[in-house]
Parts: sequence; C-alpha cells; structure tokens
Amino acid sequence: MTHRILLTAFLTTAATAATAQNSAAPAQLQPVTRSAYLERIDNGFVAADADKDGFLERAEIEAAETKVVAARKAALLKQREAGFRRMDANKDGSLSLAEYNAPLVNAAVPKANAAPVLNRLDGNKDGKVSLAENRAPAMAQFDRADTNKDGTLSADEQRARAKR
Repeated sequence: MTHRILLTAFLTTAATAATAQNSAAPAQLQPVTRSAYLERIDNGFVAADADKDGFLERAEIEAAETKVVAARKAALLKQREAGFRRMDANKDGSLSLAEYNAPLVNAAVPKANAAPVLNRLDGNKDGKVSLAENRAPAMAQFDRADTNKDGTLSADEQRARAKR
C-alpha cells in the first residue's frame, strides 16, 4: 500500500513537472477536479511506461525519476540565470559587489512598529516596558522548561523545550 501511495505521488509529481516545464511562467493555482487529477496521474503513468505494457518496472521508474530531476535542475538553472541577468546591471557577464548587493541596498527598510512588543510585554498598559515586564515572559518560559525545579536547565530540559 505504501509503495502504491509513493508511486502515485511520484507519478503525479512527474506529470505536474512535465506540465510546469511546458509553461513559460508559473501559473496561479487553479481548482482541480477529481477526474482531471486522475487524468494527470494516468498521464504520468503512461509517460513513464516506456514499453507500454501497462506496468512500471524498476528501470522505467528510475528513468522517469531521472527525467523529473533533470527537468527540475533545468528549471532551477533557468531561474538562476534570469536572476543573474537581472542583477548584472551593466550586462558585462560579471557581477560586481555593488550589483550583487543592489537588491538589498535598494530595498526599503520597513517602518518600525512597537505595538506588537508593547501589546505582549506592557503588562500594566502604561505605554512603556519595564525591566520586570521584559523579564516576566522569558522567566515563565524558563520555569516551565525547568521540570525538576532546580534552577538550572539541563541539556535534556533544553532539548525537551526545543521539541515543544
């Protein structure tokens, strides 16, 4: 059963990758009917069934996987090349440090907004955060993580906290 699910996922990916490769720009997601979805799965299977015997053998699956990975690699290379061309302002085929940094340099710095911090930490709602108000949430987290209440977070307690 697990193999059937994995194979279905693979064939759907193969069909989707083949469809995506044929379109120049990424399309917006559209609703997909059950019958259209089934058709994609079947098309992926048929495309992978090289000997057209109605079954996928190891070699056919591996060939289809190789084709999908190669298509993804080609698409990624195309995207990277387009990004490089956008960044190469003087079109000399090389990126200077200034060209490389230009998107970041030209990006607007977002306006600071203290409201979320004040809403979270300003317990007495006086429009200011005291040292005690700043400490309270962090110390509450520490106390919750210190399960044996010895005042020290052991490595195990820290790992357990990270998992949560």
